[in-house]
Amino acid sequence: MEWSIQEIAKKAGTTSRTLRHYGERGLLEPSRIGANGYRYYDQAGLVRLQRILLLRELGLSLPAIAEVLAGQRDASAALRTHLALLEQERERIGRQIASVRTTLRKTERGEELMADEVFDGFDHTRYEEEVTERWGRDAYEKGDRWWRSLPDAEKKAFTEEQAGIARDFGRAARDGLAADSDEVQAIARRQIAWLSTTVTPSKEYLIGLGQMYVDDPRFTANYDKHGEGTAVLVRDAMKVYAERNL
Repeated sequence: MEWSIQEIAKKAGTTSRTLRHYGERGLLEPSRIGANGYRYYDQAGLVRLQRILLLRELGLSLPAIAEVLAGQRDASAALRTHLALLEQERERIGRQIASVRTTLRKTERGEELMADEVFDGFDHTRYEEEVTERWGRDAYEKGDRWWRSLPDAEKKAFTEEQAGIARDFGRAARDGLAADSDEVQAIARRQIAWLSTTVTPSKEYLIGLGQMYVDDPRFTANYDKHGEGTAVLVRDAMKVYAERNL
């Protein structure tokens, strides 16, 4: 089966103009173009568009989506990854909804609030399994103990410091600065110093972490919200720093 560009746009809740733009960017080629100039898409096109739309909802820019799609040739594996991310997000949002409902109910009744109830769904420990798998149990437990020991003001300062670093990387990406330039390497040094608060980064760790910023849509979205290509610049800058200094 195949569908016209108008049919696909309507079913996907987008526009023909957007689909043509995806085609111009090399993201979504039609399966054929009719004699009347209309674009038609087959089942493979539908699956690819679904992947594009899912990545857009995660906040990725079009260049970042192109890199993800280029690196994920197996459509089934890519969809399983998307499904897992969506299910994780659904579970987290469900916990947040329940938490807010509990807070509202108890506040209206004048009942005592429990911290575990108020902040359910906002807990950084949802990354426990992932961190343990990537870097080991000791790495997770050390970071978790350190984070829990911080006063709220220090937690806020730590988070804001990273946000400032990400914004500076974003400005550098928008300005077209190279990863090995003095300006970008100065930002990379701040990034490494920030990471060194909780770990002793090795060359392999920094290169692997930088690659994860590009491979994992969540991290890519977090950086690329400051400008398209920011995550790629962070990855390249960390690699340059690691190879020069470690």
